[in-house]
Amino acid sequence: MTSPAQQLDPRTRAEEVWARYRTDLEQVEAQLSANLRSDVALVGEVARYVLGSGGKRFRPLVLAAAARMAGAVPDGESSPAMALLGAVVEYIHTATLLHDDVVDDGEIRRGQDAARALWGNAGSVLVGDYLYARALAMSVSVGDLDIVQALTQAVEEMSEGEVFQLSVCGDAGLTEDSYLRIVELKTASLMATAARVGGMLGGVDAARCDALAEYGRLMGIAFQVADDALDYRSDTEVFGKALGGDLKDGKITLPLLYALQRCDAAERARVERIVARDDDAPEEDLAFVLALMDRYHALDDALERARGFSLRAREILTGAFPDGPHRQALVNLAEYVVERDR
Repeated sequence: MTSPAQQLDPRTRAEEVWARYRTDLEQVEAQLSANLRSDVALVGEVARYVLGSGGKRFRPLVLAAAARMAGAVPDGESSPAMALLGAVVEYIHTATLLHDDVVDDGEIRRGQDAARALWGNAGSVLVGDYLYARALAMSVSVGDLDIVQALTQAVEEMSEGEVFQLSVCGDAGLTEDSYLRIVELKTASLMATAARVGGMLGGVDAARCDALAEYGRLMGIAFQVADDALDYRSDTEVFGKALGGDLKDGKITLPLLYALQRCDAAERARVERIVARDDDAPEEDLAFVLALMDRYHALDDALERARGFSLRAREILTGAFPDGPHRQALVNLAEYVVERDR
């Protein structure tokens, strides 16, 4: 029988998850503020601007729920190490946002001016570098070399993914496997690491740490595929960035890839010309691509692909851990990532 909680909308269930871990996330916020120790005013100015721009602290939330499920800290008690590592993964994530906006010439981030639009590319890149360094320095203070190694591997993979994406930008011949590999490196690696580190804090065995990491990897892929679909379905007011931003940047994401696979030769040639442009595509080009995606069900099928990854993430988790409120929280988050509107 379905419980009343399970009958709620996925977004409502997700809001309940954020409420459950509110104290943990407040402690992460305190660590985010306390560890910006640079004497250089610009570092704090840029970092606080981006950190305070409305991020949902999704990765620290995953880490906290995984850690509590793994028994790292009893319910009702706090964990300085959990809060510190939550801040570490958020610093790493924020660094990637700063770098991504420079690579993509981004003007809008989370509904407001991107940092590069205010402080320039150099300021954004260098503060991003600082946050990477600060995050890894903080992780050392936990005193667990395996955790440090997991975090440094995630940073390496994320950087590799960014370079991989840059190398295939505008390539209409990109395969689905290559697209998913980019997503796995750029987005899913940090989600997987946040979940794994939670398990490591709880001291669970290697098999269950691996299960947590696989849950995070699959959820991260689902998150990004859904995000790429929302790029063509939402707008700045709702989603926090301009509609069709990936098209402007020449990124071949899964919805566009599906449209390219299914369209005729003339339609494909026009799409190839659009993604090869060095300047902003005219509105009629965006309208053409949106109509093409609608005609070939590209957005719906991309979202369905994301739901498949989400379902597999939930199956991995429920197969490795007994039922309980923290497992249910992680299940709800995996469902939420493909049913959100921002």
